[in-house]
Amino acid sequence: MSRAHPGRWLVERSRTGLREMPSNAAWLLSRALQPARQPGPATESAIAETRDRAWRMRAAVTDAAPIGGDSVDTRLKRARAAAERAQRAEDEALAAAQESKQRSDHAKQVGERARAHVDRVRQDASRSADQRIAEARRAADEQVERARSEARAEAEEQVREAEEQAAAETQDAEERAKAAQEHAEQLVAEATHRLAEARQLAGEAEEAARAAAAEAHRQAAELAAEAEQQAGASDQSVAAAERLREETAGAAKDTVRAMRGGRGGNGDLDTLNKPELLDLAASIDIAGRTSMTKAELVTAIKRASRN
Repeated sequence: MSRAHPGRWLVERSRTGLREMPSNAAWLLSRALQPARQPGPATESAIAETRDRAWRMRAAVTDAAPIGGDSVDTRLKRARAAAERAQRAEDEALAAAQESKQRSDHAKQVGERARAHVDRVRQDASRSADQRIAEARRAADEQVERARSEARAEAEEQVREAEEQAAAETQDAEERAKAAQEHAEQLVAEATHRLAEARQLAGEAEEAARAAAAEAHRQAAELAAEAEQQAGASDQSVAAAERLREETAGAAKDTVRAMRGGRGGNGDLDTLNKPELLDLAASIDIAGRTSMTKAELVTAIKRASRN
């Protein structure tokens, strides 16, 4: 089959390439975006560059479109130039997509290595934490066991000391109780002896008391008789003493009056000493005379003589 006209063939090829370029660009973009699940800065830059190149390809296609009034050769030249530009753009887009894919794969590898490192660090940290916790538990268990042993030993020592002290106190109390019992028994024996002796003495005393009572009764009867006799004599003595006191008081008053009637007023009383004044004050029964001075006695005797 003979080839068609060169110009028409070129135009057809240009049209075919132009129709296929958008789908090729979309395929390149999908291939560039497929490996990177989480695109990083490099992937985003490659995507932006690919999109820019696609826009340039569209512009080249637009420039290759027929323009009214141009010749076929001019249009072919424009189409050929546009096809070449499109080819270069496609090559650049493919190169950019490959670079983007490489960067995306590298980013994926870096992310996987980072996740693996994080996992290792997490595992190491978990193992270290578990180890430290286990060591802390062992140390705590050992400390608790030491504290338990020390507490038990201390408690046993305290119990032993308490038992020894209790035994010593019990023995001492028993010895004291035994001594007190022996002493009490001695006291009981002595009290029994003294009680018997006291009963004997009480009996003897009772006999003596009875004899003394009989003798006292006899003597009392005799004394009663003598007292009756002496009472009569005493009444006579009392009457005589009363008469003597009255006579003495009268004589004392007369003496005082005579002294007052003499020259110098109180001169005669002043010549007496204090004992003589006390005797004179007693004869006329002056109260409080023993505590008076000589001048007070003179004054009291004068007052009594006036009365």
